[in-house]
Amino acid sequence: MDGDNFSEISCRESLPCRLLLYGRRKRDSPTTSAGISSHSSLARSPREEATNPQLPYLFRPPSTILSSTCHTEADIISTVEFNSSGELLATGDKGGRVVVFQREQESKSQPQRRGEYNVYSTFQSHEPEFDYLKSLEIEEKINKIKWLPQQNAAYFLLSTNDKTVKLWKISERDKRPEGYNLKDEDGRIRNPSTITSLRVPVLQPMDLMVEATARRVFSNAHTYHINSISVNSDLQTFISTDDLRVNLWNLEITDRSFNIVDIKPANMEELTEVITSAEFHPQQCHTFAYSSSKGSIRLCDMRQAALCDKHCKYFEEPEDPSTRSFFSEIISSISDVKFSHNGRYLMTRDYLTVKVWDLQMENKPLETYQVHDYLRGKLCSLYENDCIFDKFECVWNGSDSVIMTGSYNNFFRMFDRNTKRDVTLEASRENSKPRAILKPRKVCVGGKRRKDEISVDSLDFSKKILHTTWHPHENIIAVAATNNLYIFQDKVN
Repeated sequence: MDGDNFSEISCRESLPCRLLLYGRRKRDSPTTSAGISSHSSLARSPREEATNPQLPYLFRPPSTILSSTCHTEADIISTVEFNSSGELLATGDKGGRVVVFQREQESKSQPQRRGEYNVYSTFQSHEPEFDYLKSLEIEEKINKIKWLPQQNAAYFLLSTNDKTVKLWKISERDKRPEGYNLKDEDGRIRNPSTITSLRVPVLQPMDLMVEATARRVFSNAHTYHINSISVNSDLQTFISTDDLRVNLWNLEITDRSFNIVDIKPANMEELTEVITSAEFHPQQCHTFAYSSSKGSIRLCDMRQAALCDKHCKYFEEPEDPSTRSFFSEIISSISDVKFSHNGRYLMTRDYLTVKVWDLQMENKPLETYQVHDYLRGKLCSLYENDCIFDKFECVWNGSDSVIMTGSYNNFFRMFDRNTKRDVTLEASRENSKPRAILKPRKVCVGGKRRKDEISVDSLDFSKKILHTTWHPHENIIAVAATNNLYIFQDKVN
């Protein structure tokens, strides 16, 4: 980097302020295609296993669940989440819509349809709003979706935009009441003087209808934009997190919440870090963790104090002074934090790596996986085009043995914690031929490029996979690539 460029970068706004303000003005460029695709399968022959020592996960794309010809930014998928059983998959987009997919029932006559998901319900979760007191436009974009464990025949999920969290009930109705006394079959009110006898209303069969109803609206509690929500294991409370605060809500109470973390300084000029993500422990209802833009994770216990400003554990990896650069603070910012299903580990994603932390060891991560280390030499250009501020998510598989996260060029990475193998796969319509194996991809950094490799200079940074989710019990994954949702599954026999 020459001196002129370095001086130009140094005079820009400081990191904490930029991180705080960046989410307000960033817009992804719309793509030219959209659709939802389902892909399978996870299979590998013994010969392939010997010649390609990667993860035992190769994917084959068969069919398209949903196609559309939308070209607007509103159709870009902004979050994706399986429910606790894996039977439903919800996506949210920048237009404030939530689309719920339901898994096809397994059939002996059509075993190839196992794992396919079809549209179950679509509804408008949030609308654009305007805060007249602050002269602030509130986007309808869905930032996060979290399912509540199913308690009865209906399904419940939480969805949030920048300011408001909503609790939605999704239920089925296949009967309708008929035979009212005070209104006719068209719904018009009858004249009471014409009623000469009383009828007992009856339920008549009708076509199945899936209804989405907003049961609770949790609003007016966040000054800054909400970046994450998490449902507690007690099934009674949840947290919503913005850049400087974490609020605790009761699912039955909408008019008040409890502020349990507040890192806002008295003087905003002294702001040095912001909260980037937070999540409840999967078993301990009093424990939660939140990450920061400085690359640290704090574990808090709500039994210690009402305000959890003092953490009980602090996880941070010491920085190597020899590798420090202008971009060190930016790339160390954690974009996602996830507890493992067994509650023993924490997984964090920063710009270049995924790290796994043991809750009993605070001084360094247990495992570190390089996601796209070949981009280290391109940090300057990534800063100039704002890609360095992209927020990638990470996810565990059902047994906590494999982790997955996204990258650029519609690549996504999978790491096997037991064998230490990794694989890079691409979610793309161009190479999605029916029943064809989706082959691993490799990126060439320098020197002579092989036929099946792609040069790091050829990567398309406008195509990125930020949002991924894994079925809680099976090897089925969902990957959001701008306007497209790809669903991959293991081999269909």
